[in-house]
Amino acid sequence: MINQSVFVLFNGLASGMAFFLVAAGLTWVFGILKILNLAHGAFFMLGAYIAYTIGGASPGSLWTFIGVALLAAIAIGIMGLVTDKFVLGRLRNVDYHYVLIATFGLMLFCEGVAKAIWGSDYYSVMPPPEVDMAVKIGSSYISLYTILVIFIGLAAFAVLELIMNRMWAGKIMRAVANDPWMAGTIGINVPMVLMLSVVASFALAGFAGGILVPNQTLSVHVGSSFILYAFLAVVIGGLGSIRGTFVACILLGLVESANATFLPEYGGIAVYVLLAVFLVARPQGLFPPQGAL
Repeated sequence: MINQSVFVLFNGLASGMAFFLVAAGLTWVFGILKILNLAHGAFFMLGAYIAYTIGGASPGSLWTFIGVALLAAIAIGIMGLVTDKFVLGRLRNVDYHYVLIATFGLMLFCEGVAKAIWGSDYYSVMPPPEVDMAVKIGSSYISLYTILVIFIGLAAFAVLELIMNRMWAGKIMRAVANDPWMAGTIGINVPMVLMLSVVASFALAGFAGGILVPNQTLSVHVGSSFILYAFLAVVIGGLGSIRGTFVACILLGLVESANATFLPEYGGIAVYVLLAVFLVARPQGLFPPQGAL
């Protein structure tokens, strides 16, 4: 029982941090622009494909692996800039239904582009050699790549918290999110802040794709499972709250891991039970943001 608990803990934390890496960009852009980006998973998928194309199936080292993930983040960030200019920027002041339709169409477009470039085959990417092994914790063997994902997820949360709560850039973003008109009257370049927020959101999706590409088989559908949990985390954590999303991702990861270990015959049901409980008991989320983020 203890061995299983150790496995559930580490596996759940790794899953939670993987969910957070995907959900961070989603909750970021919602908190500032109030946009629920249905194409977020598609850009995560493109980030994974770009990382595979640059780094290959076997990264030479850990630093190469992280560098490739950063390159994927830059590439997807540039795509975010183009997307904001031609799609999202044109939908700033329209009904949110049009935004949902546009991002859904964008998701289908990205999947079509991925199929045209990389085909419908499945690809596998190995973790970097430094973490392509397991360590013994108690009587359980835990993958070093799992520990790496946990560390990167924690680091990403710390950086986002630092930006939003300790740096001038975060204060500007919060001001724009809370009252764009007033922010503009005091000299803040509101369109620029909104555009950079979109770019940051997309870059986070690309970075997540590069880091998590060894986590499962790479295909055009790789983003589907991650984006589902990302949406659940955003809802449970509080729409637009990075801190709430982080805690929700950990809860989802631990619950999913415990479900798969102790109740494998009811795979996945515990996550939806958790969602139902929060929707009834705390529909505003764990940490409802005061204005945004």
